[in-house]
Amino acid sequence: MSYQPLAPDDPEDQKSYGSLDSIPSRGSESLLTVDSGSDNEVTFEDNPFLDPDTASHWRQVYESCQYECRHVFNPKLTWSVREEKELIRKLDWKVCLWACVMFFGLQVDRGNLSQAVSDNMLDDLGLDTNDYNYGHSLFLVSFLLSELPSQLISKAIGPDRWIPMQMVFWSLVAISQCSLTGRTSFMITRSLLGFLEGGFIPDLVLWLSYFYTSRELPIRLSYFWTTLSVTGIVTSLLAFALLHLRGFLGFEGWRWLFLVEGSITLCVGIASFFMMPASAVQTKTWFRPTGWFTEREEAIVVNRVLRDDPSKGDMHNRQALTPKRLWEALKDYDLWPLYIIGLCAYVPQSPPKNYLTLILRSLGFSTFNTNLLTIPADICHIINLILITRLSEWLNERSLIAILQPLWTLPCIFALRFWGGVVEDTWGTYAIIMTLLSYPYCHAILVGWCSKNSNNVGTRTMSVQTGGVYSAYIYRDDDKPTYRRGNTVLLFINLLSILVFLLTKLYYVWRNKQKEREWNTLTEEQQVEYRRTTRLQGSRRLDFRFAH
Repeated sequence: MSYQPLAPDDPEDQKSYGSLDSIPSRGSESLLTVDSGSDNEVTFEDNPFLDPDTASHWRQVYESCQYECRHVFNPKLTWSVREEKELIRKLDWKVCLWACVMFFGLQVDRGNLSQAVSDNMLDDLGLDTNDYNYGHSLFLVSFLLSELPSQLISKAIGPDRWIPMQMVFWSLVAISQCSLTGRTSFMITRSLLGFLEGGFIPDLVLWLSYFYTSRELPIRLSYFWTTLSVTGIVTSLLAFALLHLRGFLGFEGWRWLFLVEGSITLCVGIASFFMMPASAVQTKTWFRPTGWFTEREEAIVVNRVLRDDPSKGDMHNRQALTPKRLWEALKDYDLWPLYIIGLCAYVPQSPPKNYLTLILRSLGFSTFNTNLLTIPADICHIINLILITRLSEWLNERSLIAILQPLWTLPCIFALRFWGGVVEDTWGTYAIIMTLLSYPYCHAILVGWCSKNSNNVGTRTMSVQTGGVYSAYIYRDDDKPTYRRGNTVLLFINLLSILVFLLTKLYYVWRNKQKEREWNTLTEEQQVEYRRTTRLQGSRRLDFRFAH
């Protein structure tokens, strides 16, 4: 892949973004309009800094907070379409790819418990299904409680420092699981893993937001969560090999599983100290003397992100969040519909996913075949995840695309609840569960949606984990093997999820119309003055419109 400068006669090089050099001097009011006769100009929305007053205001903001990229802020900077495309590819290789590798490390240690129980881990430790539920719930509660502290630490010392530290800490706990002796040690390690892994995902999304615009972020997050299914495939194959080691050196196969996979995450965590620059302008260091970007590329990366969202520079990357800013985020009622989605949208498929290996064992499959039989759902999950995220990007639609997830799971949950052949018909039950777990995962859409509407992903992630806590108690030991009662609950939550998506769409349409009416009561001069002087930020502004 080449990142050579464009030839002077390249036609793509004639297209510019945010330029003042090729247009006549005009007043700030005229910059709000679009001259449809010029291909070299952009609208005010493309580059808000074309307004000198706006540029001056944000320059002062960046200086006052000592934003680390402020020295390359340039309202007049231009670049070509070709340059931007090549730079995005470079970002994908340098930034997005390593984010996926780190997420692989998270998912290895977060998801290998289901593979371990397929090797009779519960029997070896004297545990039952309810203990498994309690352990999973304890993990999620710890994960939830550590979300906010983790994000506070990340903002204070920087995600480039905190994320590798997290990975090293939890990998050591993951490795220690090879020495589990019973219920107490099982619960302690579950809690420690949840506590140390909490906040990792929003911390990593924060780091990605330093390099990508809000429109680019969802598709990168789809690659990010595609890693979840890739990890499932890789670890299923790895488990097939490692679980055959039962008896080697007196260890059960699941102990070798925890030892080897925890060591993999430890290696990724150590490497992450060297693979995560603090920002686009801080890639040069003693072990990377030439850095990742040229000076021009650094400027393009920074100015692209700031023109998409100027508030991304109102804090530097070593600045802790204040209680006031946290409270402002929590009381923003316009985000509550997204929190409610997080509470219910991921529940219907959660118990079947967590119990997959136990269900397959109960259907009569061997330990080794059980792990291999989980792979088809992971492959389909990857395809559907990318397709649904791409579709959302192409149509610029969120709620009516994300709703495809509960619409997909609904007939599967219905079949598990009412079909008489559940468990008795081995391959029919397997087909239903595989179809259910192949669902188009809308998480990347929702994270980008929340980021677009609030510039804060942490609180929504917390609501997702809250939904995971109560979902751990839906399948109970006295309800197996068909889990009729549990599937009744899942069916109700699935229908509720569909309703919440539709109501969220209607709510944001209504709020945008309400804001539009208030905005149109202002004269053009008042609108210009409002943009220049208002202290309101994000969704509180009258000229802000919610994505839906």
